Amino acid sequence: MRTQVGIVGAGPAGLLLAHLLHLAGIESVVLETRSRAYVEERIRAGLLEQGSVDVLTESGLGARLQREGLAHDGLELRFGGAGHRIDLKGLTGKQVTIYGQQEVVKDLIAARLAYGGPLRFEVADVAVHDLETDAPRITYTEGGEARVLECDLIAGCDGFHGICRPAIPPGC
Repeated sequence: MRTQVGIVGAGPAGLLLAHLLHLAGIESVVLETRSRAYVEERIRAGLLEQGSVDVLTESGLGARLQREGLAHDGLELRFGGAGHRIDLKGLTGKQVTIYGQQEVVKDLIAARLAYGGPLRFEVADVAVHDLETDAPRITYTEGGEARVLECDLIAGCDGFHGICRPAIPPGC
């Protein structure tokens, strides 16, 4: 198989990158070692900064976020037995929105599947190769069958503990 951009990781970073590439007319394939249910149900962060909300909304993914997210103009920190309010809206003109990361992931997966973008869950033995060449590739196993994804570029969106970070050549 061949694609312009091979993306390792179907979390918010990998899925949003795939969506933005799609909007720009660039094809990509997203590979994820976990199941769809796992990535959609894994509870993680739930506070989105204004910039994230703006990117999701401007890229056509903000309808449910706008409907179900809870916007807050500030935060309260408690220490020394007292509350200390930080007026984000007053200080920056921006707000934060409470909307779970798993909800963002659900929205991104739904969008990807709606336009038919390749998204492979439960792949195994993922490895990146030839990163310093003009022909990088990703090998993986899907359904017990070994596969190769030839790419123009590889985006490692599999987090700090993923396989991509340690695969980056020294000095890059």
